[in-house]
Amino acid sequence: MSRVANVNTSDIADAIRLGCRTMSSVFNADDNDVPFFASRVRPKAYLGFHRRFSEAHVPGRHLNALLNAEDAVGVQLEESAVERHAWAAFFSYTGALPLPLNREVLDSAPVNFSAHNVREGFHALYALAKFRDSSRARELAEASIDVIFDHWKPGQGWDADILRDRFGLNVDEGQTFIIGLARAIGPLVKYFRATGYGRALELALKLKDEAVDGWFSEDGGYDRDLFGTHTHSTTCVMSSLAQLADLTVDSPLMSRVKAFYDNGLWQIRDELGWVVENSAEAGNPDRGEVNNTGDIVETALILGRWGYADCYEDAERILRCHLMPSQLRDVSFVVDPPNPRGEDGLRNVADRHLGAFGFPAPYGHQPLYAGDLKHPGTDVPVVSFNMDIVGGVVGSLCDAYREATRFDETGHSVNLLFDHETDFIRVTSPYTGPTLAVEVKKPGVLRVRIPGWASKPRVVAPSLSRSLTLSGNYLYFSNPPVGKEIRIEFELARREIVLKHRTRDIRVWLRGDEVEAMEDFGADLTFFESRSE
Repeated sequence: MSRVANVNTSDIADAIRLGCRTMSSVFNADDNDVPFFASRVRPKAYLGFHRRFSEAHVPGRHLNALLNAEDAVGVQLEESAVERHAWAAFFSYTGALPLPLNREVLDSAPVNFSAHNVREGFHALYALAKFRDSSRARELAEASIDVIFDHWKPGQGWDADILRDRFGLNVDEGQTFIIGLARAIGPLVKYFRATGYGRALELALKLKDEAVDGWFSEDGGYDRDLFGTHTHSTTCVMSSLAQLADLTVDSPLMSRVKAFYDNGLWQIRDELGWVVENSAEAGNPDRGEVNNTGDIVETALILGRWGYADCYEDAERILRCHLMPSQLRDVSFVVDPPNPRGEDGLRNVADRHLGAFGFPAPYGHQPLYAGDLKHPGTDVPVVSFNMDIVGGVVGSLCDAYREATRFDETGHSVNLLFDHETDFIRVTSPYTGPTLAVEVKKPGVLRVRIPGWASKPRVVAPSLSRSLTLSGNYLYFSNPPVGKEIRIEFELARREIVLKHRTRDIRVWLRGDEVEAMEDFGADLTFFESRSE
């Protein structure tokens, strides 16, 4: 059994850049450069087409992530990659209605409709409208909103017979509202922020009312039969509702989000933010899906901004202990398969996966086999990194990068203790430097979040005791010196926690909010030092 190399626990920007490399490498040359969806690295490595999710799903995830990475981090994108994703996204809208559709087979027209993909379609169109000023994207988004108003009704759902009989679509009807159209609330909010188009907000509000009335209750409970067992849909709707509440300053709605965050979410997550990929009893209890984890981070960042500073601490622990470590940064174990026919899906599979995110356990890339994902004819569990997940996680990382520090009318805020530098502030993390150090570049009140597990902080340079206040989770400096580094000392406390999973407890040893060691039960491709006592 082996531990993978180059695990990242501290550099958000580098995780974003490497994920962008992945998303720029997975176009199928045998399919007009439509991006691959399916992925596997063990036991046989390949990239492949999917009849529901290739053109209707992947381009939206990737465009949202790539263009946000360019904006947030300054990633230098290959414009040809953006153009190919845009082409595939626009192609998905060339069916009988302006909805994101997929082909049943290669070299055919898009006819398969799943409401699950409406979220991804709007992500593509929002990103192109906002970051590339695409008039075509705006026209399609607004036509798509009209079609949804025409063919979906609250409490009734889709006019599936009309979509099928009049427009010739193959309609996927086996979905709950949460697994289907509710997912689109988030990108509709983003589209409205980017364009001011009122019908986008109107549709988001109608979907919100449906979600609140039937699913996200005041007590914050989770019923997998009601929500559906596809947990990413649950987490992305939670994040979507938080985005809408933030946009509309809707405190009752944000209270519903917080109630679910504090209650129902814990039926599918653990303390490190790992989320089971499928909540059904028969699902593999150690197989996660890391864009679900990204949704928790996105929600935590919004809740943190609304005054729940403990959610910032949750977000940082999740980023350091699970989300960033789960990125595929060591492909030495991936064996490129024989490729006698020169298929693009079998070409350079290891290198093209570098930077991907997928379905990890808390302890590593390869969840212990639990009966559901064994490769036929072998004893080897399947290890995969479906390409849509890369986009989901990188988008969440962009939100974390932006939120690590903020500068607004209240002054400077240091919310996540990562190395970070902007035009306003420079932060050296206590995990990479000898102490937490902050240098403000513009005048303003400074507040620095101190973790709940930390000892009382001590400012060692310069002496600022007369302008220093510790209030709640933040250390306040009323008049920090511009251009001078403030060093703040506190111990990165060591503690042991136990992750309560369905079939096992997993012990974790932390230093601050970073994993020092974790039980791995002899699993392969693990992230951390193994420890059992």
